[in-house]
Amino acid sequence: MEKIKVTFHPTGEMVEVERGMTLLEIAKVAGVFIASICGGDGICGKCRLIIRGGDVEANPTTLLTRDEIKAGYVIACQTKVLGDVSVLVPPESRALEAQILVDEDAQRFRALYPTTAEQAFFRHDPLVRKLYLELSPPSLQDNLGCRERLFRQIRRHIHAPVMQMGLKVLRTLPTLHRNQDWKVTATLGQRGGTTEVIQVEPGDRARQNYGVAVDVGTATVVVHLVDLFTSETIDAEACYNSQMPFGAEVTRRIIYAEREGSKELREAVVLDINNLISTLVSRNRVELHDLTTLFAAGNTTMLHFLLGLDPSGIRKSPYIPAATVPPPVRAAEVGIKINPRGLLYTMPSIGSWVGGDITAGILASGLYQAERLTMLIDVGTNGEIVFGNREWMLACATSAGPAFEGSGVKCGMKASRGAIERVEISAEGQITYRTIGDGEPKGLCGSGLIDVIAGLFQAGILDRSGNLLPDRSERVRTEDGQLEFVLVPADRTGTGRDIAITQPDIENLLRAKAAIYAGAKTLLESTHHEFGDIEQLFIAGGFGNYLDRSKAITLGMIPDIPLDRIRFVGNTSLIGAKMALLSTEALAKSLEIARSTTYYDLITYPNYYEEFMSAKFLPHTNLDLFPTVADPLTAERPRSKETV
Repeated sequence: MEKIKVTFHPTGEMVEVERGMTLLEIAKVAGVFIASICGGDGICGKCRLIIRGGDVEANPTTLLTRDEIKAGYVIACQTKVLGDVSVLVPPESRALEAQILVDEDAQRFRALYPTTAEQAFFRHDPLVRKLYLELSPPSLQDNLGCRERLFRQIRRHIHAPVMQMGLKVLRTLPTLHRNQDWKVTATLGQRGGTTEVIQVEPGDRARQNYGVAVDVGTATVVVHLVDLFTSETIDAEACYNSQMPFGAEVTRRIIYAEREGSKELREAVVLDINNLISTLVSRNRVELHDLTTLFAAGNTTMLHFLLGLDPSGIRKSPYIPAATVPPPVRAAEVGIKINPRGLLYTMPSIGSWVGGDITAGILASGLYQAERLTMLIDVGTNGEIVFGNREWMLACATSAGPAFEGSGVKCGMKASRGAIERVEISAEGQITYRTIGDGEPKGLCGSGLIDVIAGLFQAGILDRSGNLLPDRSERVRTEDGQLEFVLVPADRTGTGRDIAITQPDIENLLRAKAAIYAGAKTLLESTHHEFGDIEQLFIAGGFGNYLDRSKAITLGMIPDIPLDRIRFVGNTSLIGAKMALLSTEALAKSLEIARSTTYYDLITYPNYYEEFMSAKFLPHTNLDLFPTVADPLTAERPRSKETV
């Protein structure tokens, strides 16, 4: 095949590839990360590039304006390269690579401390522990073999009826025991009901034992470094999930895996984890050899990708995963670089669409032991909901989509530097906003998007159906045949382009919020309860910490209940993973939670679609469900003034 050269600017990356490949495929080969929400299906329009020169063949598209086409813009996944080409990756198309985010970007996801309201406490008993042992030397009267002598001494300290040891470790014992005067440290890992001797080290190294808790999110990967001897959380890091170019939603990624195999997806997330771990151990002067455990929580699909399991059954009826409770494995088997014999554990899932992140959320929030009726909503690409208390728990999953994370939105972006995260729109139309990092605005992240839509509705610029009203504001204009509201004009942005919210953007978010609300209402009705019966509402996820409760109610995303019943509980996926990492008791409880929580499939609920359609309005078709929002609607709304 004919080889051609493609150069990506502004980085200057150059790669030789076969003629006829798409620019998106070539970018992956070159290691240039380009935003691609739809995974290359040509329907999101996020992978925009500018052709500086060269021969390309671009498919017709409605995702670009006439002016953009004249300026050389193309959709990367729909553009084949026929000769040497030079392309520019504009700022809005640059997806964050698996880089370490050490500033405000990471701070939003790395929360070192739990924020749960009813935190559970478990006995400190790490899944992998180090035990210093002083063995009695052998004699004619005590002639046990090295392995049996070690096992006997271990059992004098802990309850370990079933033990095992690998051949590699066994081969080291005779020399090690004698050279160290029978004083050694054994690393012990729990694998079901079996205690495995993972390694034996010379002398007393019981304090040099570390683990990592990992939240494998659809959008982000978060890692906490934990001292397993003291239970102290030493440090944390986060990055955006490098699987994003394969699709923003898990369904898109599953489809890609069915078509191309899941190897690339596994390698992408493993690389993220390895990069984060490498940064943490270097920064804290921890030896990688002393990192003996990794505990991962995530939705069922993310854990399948991490372990290299076939995820195809998850999206096809009857929606069966390869496993909901995968066994512990060597971390090295999946490519994770910790101690070569270190163990990888994963949080058990409740079902195909309610995964280990929700099991961890129930564990971390204490919902499983709550006496009051409690609802947990994990806001993200997949909106998972749990309702119940210590007596029973019911869970469901809704397809919220990536809108809450800034994807699928014209000027949407991840919650990173320059993203507008807070917006206030007064009744007179005065607009104030705040960006992450307090720099020039570049786009809207999920919390900012919710604020804008709620503000437009309260200011009377948006009707209850979510339609922009041109006669209510001069900021409402028609661009390429569709209405949009200009939030920040181009001369005040960091991109030189207007930051606007379009009618399709609004419809996107209304669908997402409707899915969550309808799911919550369905769970309640299936148990003969109403929203007023919820005594406490937990909102989980990194995004949840930045959500304005009153605006979420105005939008109709969460129920209209007293604000003092609503609590943000942080990244419970990560907190729950850390609890299980530090306690075999917590892991046992998580297994019990996964088994006892009933998965409710919304597809089987006869009125779910009707509930979903009713929830697509602002705040809902039935205003009786939102009394605090309905009252101000009766007030006369003035025409907005155009001030920022």
